[in-house]
This record gives sequence, structure tokens and C-alpha cells, in this order.
Amino acid sequence: MAAVIRWAAAADQRSDAELIGLAATGDSGAFEVIYRRHAERVFGLLTRLLGPDTEREDLLQETFVRLHGALPRFRGDCSLSTLVYRIATRVVIDHWRRRPARTTPELDFDCEIAPGLSPAEHADRREAIARAVALLNKLKPKLRVAFVLREVMDLPHDEVARIVEAHPAAARMRVALAKRALAALARKEDRR
Repeated sequence: MAAVIRWAAAADQRSDAELIGLAATGDSGAFEVIYRRHAERVFGLLTRLLGPDTEREDLLQETFVRLHGALPRFRGDCSLSTLVYRIATRVVIDHWRRRPARTTPELDFDCEIAPGLSPAEHADRREAIARAVALLNKLKPKLRVAFVLREVMDLPHDEVARIVEAHPAAARMRVALAKRALAALARKEDRR
């Protein structure tokens, strides 16, 4: 399915700027191309921010509903992918505010962990993922978002700053604070 989506998006050679202009005036076909180009990456971002939350699909749809509403006002001051990521991170933060993060996440994507692992390796990997998500859940939302964008998704600091709408120095500071907080949380858990 993902390969079909990527192929269909790649087959449309129109630029993001052209698609934005068309979608902003109500061209549903242009918006569909935007969706196909960006949905897989946004879902990956949602997974990295939320862990295996069962509401990722709903939040993906909410991201694109908000994007659709934002396109007529889009001034082109950043790339489309930055705008999409910015909206997705806001959707996630709103989600966290509506429903505080669980400290013990439900892992609903066993098949995504890694194919071909032994049962013991699979159990170890599940435990490691659960611990990582639980630690991330304890971070403040702005720190968690900056950390995931930079350290997990490996986006450049300047791109992280544009997505979180912060000065680059502030975005770097969020990442550094998140690293320190995660290290302190991990040490605290290890002592238990």
C-alpha cells in the first residue's frame, strides 16, 4: 500500500508550490497529491512522537484536515513539509493536552518491531520500546517534540526551529534539556 502511495505521488510532477495554489482554491485532486506525498512521513512522525498510540490514524487525518484549512492562508515562508510537520506537532500537543500520556504504553505494532526475531529477542525489543516511550511520555511536550525531531528523525537544528516556531538557539536548548531530562529519568528508573 505504501509503495502505491509513493508511486502515485511521484507520478505527479507538479511542484509543491503549484499544488498548494491549486489546493488552496479548492482543487481536491491537488490536495490528494499533497496527502499522498506527505502522509507516510507524517505517520512516521506521529509514531515517533506518540509511540504505538492507537489514535495515530485519527491524528494523521486531523493533521491533513488542519492543513487543508491552512493552505489558503499559507504565505510560503517555509517549505510544505515544514508546514505539515508543524501542524502535525500541534495536533500531537493538543492530543496530549486532551488525554495525558500513559506511563505504560500499549504496544499495538508487534509486526513493526522487527521481523525474524526470536521470541526472547522480540520480548526484549518490546520492553525496550515500552521503556523508551514511557520515558519520552514524562518529558514536557515542547522538549519531547524538539528531541524527537532532532535526535530520532535526525532533522537539522534549523529545520527543527522552523517546525517548532522557535529561534534556532531555543530549539537547540530544548533538545539539550530533553537529553538531560531523559538521562536523569533513566538513572532514576535504573535505581529502582
